[in-house]
Amino acid sequence: MFRLALPLLAAALPLSALAAAQHQGHPAPGQAAASIRNARAQMVGDAAATREGNAVKVRVTVRGFTPGSYGIHLHQTGRCDAPDFASAGAHWNPAGRQHGRQNPQGPHAGDLPNLEVRANGTGRIDFEVPVPAGTAAGANPLLDTDGTAVVIHAAADDERTDPSGNSGARIACGTFATFR
Repeated sequence: MFRLALPLLAAALPLSALAAAQHQGHPAPGQAAASIRNARAQMVGDAAATREGNAVKVRVTVRGFTPGSYGIHLHQTGRCDAPDFASAGAHWNPAGRQHGRQNPQGPHAGDLPNLEVRANGTGRIDFEVPVPAGTAAGANPLLDTDGTAVVIHAAADDERTDPSGNSGARIACGTFATFR
């Protein structure tokens, strides 16, 4: 079931502070940005990711959603082919763990807290993910050879059921890339 408010905003959203700085020609090492689009290719959010020490700090902002909780994950492949975004692959899981921040055999590196959308249809989440062992100093692991996607799901993540927390269909997706 699609939980995005209709009609969705077709106009481009403001870029995050990170993406705006990169757009002005000031990209920093380890920074990446993503435009998040729904299955109709409408922009519904943006994401920014910055490597800081042994973590990648990520901020995702959305608008035009129905209020509620949504599962949000990093997926292993930087592709977002509509309408189902299956091209993004499974969750980003370099350590081979099970899904869920409450699963004793988890979590995947790409398992994130639920995205909470307010009554006005907007939401924002800030989180950190650990940098996998063996990642070059200063490199952003989300910018590996096949990239990484951020995917928003139709329902809240239960944070324990493998492989995706019963979070439902993939309803929006963005791929991380350096801002050029």
